[in-house]
Order: sequence, then structure tokens, then C-alpha cells
Amino acid sequence: MRKKKTRILIADNEMEILRLLQRSLTTHGFDVLVARRGEETLDMLQLHHPDLLIIELALPGISGLEICKRLRARSNLPPIIVLSVSNKEKEKVQALDLGADDYIPKPFSIDEVLARIRVALRHASFLSDLPESLVTVGPLCMDLARRYVSVHGQEVTLTPIEYELLQFFVRHRGKVLTHQMLLAHVWREGKGAKPHSLHVYIGRLRQKIEPDPAHPRVLTTISGVGYCLSDNEG
Repeated sequence: MRKKKTRILIADNEMEILRLLQRSLTTHGFDVLVARRGEETLDMLQLHHPDLLIIELALPGISGLEICKRLRARSNLPPIIVLSVSNKEKEKVQALDLGADDYIPKPFSIDEVLARIRVALRHASFLSDLPESLVTVGPLCMDLARRYVSVHGQEVTLTPIEYELLQFFVRHRGKVLTHQMLLAHVWREGKGAKPHSLHVYIGRLRQKIEPDPAHPRVLTTISGVGYCLSDNEG
């Protein structure tokens, strides 16, 4: 039985970029779909369920940022790689905050795009390999299938990065995760973040999930090493 090809949707307003990527990725064994407008991109996402999305932020109609936001409101999948002519730090951070998995400025090399695709697909495979969808840690309850988080029965709203952090902790609850492990997982090999950024996001996450953020018991600090999510279900 022939193995199903990995399907990639490329959304870009430059026909030359679409042709280049479609030709190159098809040559490397991918099933490639293309879209030129935001609305068309959303339609194709719903109709074809691609395994990965490569998207330009400056799409006509619905923007690439808005598409990232809508996708991540429903699921962590598919992984999203932003391919943009803009290399502004603020725009890059905004895209990552809204749930993009990676950011490649134009111009780019095909080898770099292929490498980023491999990393994103490995990450997506890791995310889907979880046998349980409902996890309880003390007062914290996380429904991974519904992307729903609550504390003492009250819903908690998390940003995409906060959710990604918490999900990674849940997958490895009871284990110490080093700063480098967290940066590598959440920010894709540490790109787009520094240890200080991690500290800030951990603080924000604690404000939302800890009964007493000043004295954390759910998400604890392991001095000089990293952090650990309790494995106590009570």
C-alpha cells in the first residue's frame, strides 16, 4: 500500500513564489496546494485539511495574521510557517504569539524551507501522539481535544504561547524541563525568544493557573535548572 503524501498548502500573493515552492516541494515528494487570497486559504484549509501551512502575512483579503489567529483558536494543527517579505521584529513576534510555528523572511533558500518543514512536521507528530485528552493536576484541568483549560471549574483564557507551554508541561508532568528544552520546543530551537522571555511567560502562566502565584505549587521552579509541573492529580 502506497504511503500517503504529506499535504502542504502554500498561501502567497506572489505567483513566482507559488510556482517556485510548488515545483520544489512536489519534487521532494509533497502533495502541494496553493492559494492567493485569505478567503481562498481558509476555504482550502477546511476542504483539504493540509498537514502544514506556509503563509505570507500580506495576503489580499483576510490577512495571514488573522488566519493564524483563527486556526489556533481551534487547534494546534496544522503547523504554520510564515514566509514573509517583512523582517520586522514586531511583526515576527506577533505572528509567533498568534500561533505560527516558524517565521522565514524573504528572500529564502529552498534548503532552508525544507529544513523548517521537517522540524515543523516532527513537532506536529509529537503533538498528536498523546493517548489522553483530559488531564487534571490539582485544581488545574486541561482538555487537550477541546483546547479548554480551567482552574477550580472556571475557564482560563491562554495566549497561544501560554497554551503551548502548558501543553508541553502536561505532556511531561512530573519531569524537570530545562530552560533550553522549553525554548527549543516552544520557540523552535530558541528562535524568537531568550531565557528572560521564558521567565515572563512562566510568570503570566502562573498568574492564571496557580491558586497562589507567589507560592506556586502546580508549576514549580527547579533552581538553576528549569521548571516542573506537578503530577499530583489531587
